[in-house]
Amino acid sequence: MMRAALILPVIFVLGAVVVSSVFIVDERKQALVLQFGQVKQEVREPGLGFKIPFIQDVVYYEDRILGLPTNPIEVTPADDRRLVVDAFARWRIVDLVQFRQAVGAGGEDTARQRLDRIINAAIREVMGGVPSTAVLSEDRTSLMNQIRDLARRESVSLGVEVIDVRLTRTDLPEQNLEATFARMRAERQREAADEVARGNEAAQRVRASADREVVEVTSEARKTAEIVRGEADAERNGIYAEAFGQDPEFFAFTRSLTSYERSMQGGNSSIVMSPESEFFDYMNSDQAPEVAAPVAGQ
Repeated sequence: MMRAALILPVIFVLGAVVVSSVFIVDERKQALVLQFGQVKQEVREPGLGFKIPFIQDVVYYEDRILGLPTNPIEVTPADDRRLVVDAFARWRIVDLVQFRQAVGAGGEDTARQRLDRIINAAIREVMGGVPSTAVLSEDRTSLMNQIRDLARRESVSLGVEVIDVRLTRTDLPEQNLEATFARMRAERQREAADEVARGNEAAQRVRASADREVVEVTSEARKTAEIVRGEADAERNGIYAEAFGQDPEFFAFTRSLTSYERSMQGGNSSIVMSPESEFFDYMNSDQAPEVAAPVAGQ
């Protein structure tokens, strides 16, 4: 019993030693074996590894490509038109030993902070040498490649590789946006006012042309009417003259009857005249004038 009581602690200690001397590296990770803070082993391949228990430690780092959204910054391009720019970078750890020496125990978080500063500095340098319109042109890809190459050179000392940098936003600052929108609204309103003015001018021209055409058509119609009326009057007068020439007495008689008829209609004004006046000649006469016989051939 006493021997069994001694064996169990030994087995427990040995098990703890074995467990603490073994470590596993996942296929998504890479590791460094540290002894009192000094790098003793670099493990890049996944699998089972061994270390000195209680003396050596294992620190794991990502072996995958990592993403880094940068903080927005204001840059001033060559045309002095300020822009708010942020980017998204992809990077990975390529030299574990140098990475450990550069960032220390801070690991990937410290690396992200330093990479953010490196990429922002590269953005400022590249964007400061081009006009703001280049960001919205075909040169955008070339600008992003220049930023990537510059950031890649600066990040070598960290033991990392910057794989790609993409500009995700290139906007005007908030205060500039308001001024720009106000200027755009004023410009659109001016264009709208110009369009309305041109439309009113065109409408006025059409209206004036229509009015002129109305006057011309009306004048032409009146002219034609006067001509027709004059021709009718001339024809009527001709008929009257011809009738008067055939029988003046009968013509005078019919005209007098017409005058009698009109003078006796209701609503006419009163007329005061002598019964012996010429107006009543045919009314006082006992007989109608003789109608002349029509002339042969007429």
